[in-house]
Amino acid sequence: MDRRTFLQTGAALAVAPLLPRAADYKISLAAYSMRKYLSGKDATMDLSGFLDKCAAWKVDGAELTEYYFKKPVKAEEVAALKKKAADLGLAITGTPVGNTFTLPPGEARDKEVAKMKAWIDVSGDLGSPSIRIFAGGTPKGVEESTARGWVRECVQACLEKAAERKVILALENHGGVVATADGMLEIAKGIDSPWFGFNMDTGNFHTEDPYAELEKIAPRAVTCQVKVEMSAKGKKKEAADVPRLVAMMRKHAFKGFITLEYEAAEEPLEAIPKWLDVLRKAIG
Repeated sequence: MDRRTFLQTGAALAVAPLLPRAADYKISLAAYSMRKYLSGKDATMDLSGFLDKCAAWKVDGAELTEYYFKKPVKAEEVAALKKKAADLGLAITGTPVGNTFTLPPGEARDKEVAKMKAWIDVSGDLGSPSIRIFAGGTPKGVEESTARGWVRECVQACLEKAAERKVILALENHGGVVATADGMLEIAKGIDSPWFGFNMDTGNFHTEDPYAELEKIAPRAVTCQVKVEMSAKGKKKEAADVPRLVAMMRKHAFKGFITLEYEAAEEPLEAIPKWLDVLRKAIG
């Protein structure tokens, strides 16, 4: 081996451990995928039953969406879910929460921030590494930049609690003021904290080129929800290019779980196992 080849090989070996290999990624399933069974007064499944399905489908983790917790949330029920997940060999990978942060200072904002802080505590008690948060829509008569500034302020108000409980706030690209990657990045300006990042939802950009939008936010992704469909502006829904999405996460050295969040029309009990297989094959 000549000196040049030796140096090139050494450099490659030095960088290689920093990039996730195919086998590094583990798969989680979002409870929202089973909303048909978890929602409403006539729900036929609870979060404990959802954990059973995750174990049966041999995923590595479970994302426990706030919507499906019994309210008010009781500490003993949270502890029971944590223990059951551990008994089944499942990691609790996230706790998505519904919220609105596009609010001016005042009582409504204070209520949303208080709710988020309470759910950060629940997430911490569960051992969840992150909590998915929303931004919200632009109120009538308000500039989008102003609304994004309000989101930033709300996030900053929650960061001390997030750091205390070691839970990352993961802002999702969920329409409204974060309908584009540039909107996401504008909010992130000025938030300098290891306890803030993005939840990259692969199905939520609807511009002319959703993949290009995802590419912009991928470097700051701390969680990733893979949808099975994509919908570009002016086009019909089409099946997601799952290998391309996984390759994108690997390119940007994403280190977390890749979570399937199933929303398509096919029966979830039949479709989810098939899409889990697609995701496993893409991961390698």
